[in-house]
Amino acid sequence: MILIDFTQIAIGSLMVAINRGGENVDDGLIRTIVLNNLKYYRTRFHEKYDELVICCDSKHYWRRDYFPNYKANRKKERANSGHDWDFIFTSLNSIRDEIKENFPYKVLEVYGAEADDIIATLVKSQKDNTVIISSDKDFIQLHSHKVKQYSPVSKKFVNGTPPQEYLREHIIKGDRSDGVPNVLSPDDTFTESKRQKPIRKTMLITLTEAMEKWEPKDLFQLAKCNRDTWVRNWQRNETLINLDKIPNEIRNDILREFENAPTGNRSKLFNYFVEKKLNNLIQSIGDF
Repeated sequence: MILIDFTQIAIGSLMVAINRGGENVDDGLIRTIVLNNLKYYRTRFHEKYDELVICCDSKHYWRRDYFPNYKANRKKERANSGHDWDFIFTSLNSIRDEIKENFPYKVLEVYGAEADDIIATLVKSQKDNTVIISSDKDFIQLHSHKVKQYSPVSKKFVNGTPPQEYLREHIIKGDRSDGVPNVLSPDDTFTESKRQKPIRKTMLITLTEAMEKWEPKDLFQLAKCNRDTWVRNWQRNETLINLDKIPNEIRNDILREFENAPTGNRSKLFNYFVEKKLNNLIQSIGDF
């Protein structure tokens, strides 16, 4: 499978186009960017990894039910960016539906799930060779001899940190971009613009080594914080970051959607390209 992190790839490519050429953002630009991306990744990886699966974010996240501050600052950051995000997301949703209707790919969106959840669930349920198309480092924890990750940002495969080592460090350090503080800091660290309690490199190494042996007493003593606080914050971060912690009902919904999701008919592509005035893509229709 070629698992596409739909929103992340689309927005990343759109921002590059805007920043590079001052492009006016309209449906045509967004559609062209999205479809050229799909064509590129299918052409590059189809022979080894088979077909595309488009993985989309739901409007509602189970992680926000669990932790209300999850990605809480995203709206503020987007409001300060100067871009019309309502238009961008409305356009992306329309294009997602067009792909679902006209292209020969499964398009998955499951209530309560992010694309990360869909990708992780499919990786863990399938035995096929799989490539994840995303720059999100959260997927490092899924890497194996059968699961690779290609980053559209660096334009190369993501390698380096062993999956379990990465996961342990990520849980300890948290994830600022998602509003998840480190294990020494309170829930409202980012929403209230507080400073995190620092975890220096030496402490990170010591904590990681203690975690490998899972010695809880040593852990909270090393962290120099109250045991209950340490355990609670650890559980908070593990639930939000560890992709093994996806709720079973979400996992089951994803698998059910994957099994039942229809694929569009490839014969619709020509008329679709004509209707949307995508003349440049008609010449490479076979790449889809």
